[in-house]
Amino acid sequence: MKEKPDLKELFGLLARLAVGGVFIYSGAIKALSPAEEFAYAIETYKVVGAGTALWAAYTVPWIELYAGLLLAAGIFTRFSGLFVAAMLSFFELLLAQAWLRSLPVTSCGCFGAGSSNSITYEFFQNLVFLALLWPAIRLGHRFSADAAVGDK
Repeated sequence: MKEKPDLKELFGLLARLAVGGVFIYSGAIKALSPAEEFAYAIETYKVVGAGTALWAAYTVPWIELYAGLLLAAGIFTRFSGLFVAAMLSFFELLLAQAWLRSLPVTSCGCFGAGSSNSITYEFFQNLVFLALLWPAIRLGHRFSADAAVGDK
C-alpha cells in the first residue's frame, strides 16, 4: 500500500501546476491573438528587428504552451522545468535591459497585448515563478506522468 503524500510532495505538485498553468495561459492567449500584437511588444525591447520579432511572435507562444503542458503534466519534468527556467531567465534579461535603458515598454507582452503591468512588477513576478520551479522539479514527482511510467 502506498503511503500518504506529504506536504512537500503536494507543494511540488502545486508549484508545477502553477508555473505550467501560467505558461499554458500565456502561450494560449498569445497564440490565439494576432501575431503582430506580440511582435510589437517584442520590438519595444529594442533587441531585434521587425522581421525577427514577427518570427518570434509566431513561435514563442507555441513553445510556451507546449513547455507549460509538459511541465504541468509532469512529462520529462526535469527537462521541461529547466527549459521553462531558461525561458524565464531570458525574459528576465529582456526586462532588466529594458529597465536599465529606460525603454518605454507599455506592455511586456507576457500575457498578450491586453496586459500592462510595469516592468518591475513583471520582473519580480518572474522571480517568483523561477523560485517555484525548484520544488516543481524536485518535489511532487509522485504525481507526475514520469512517475506513472516509472521514470525518475
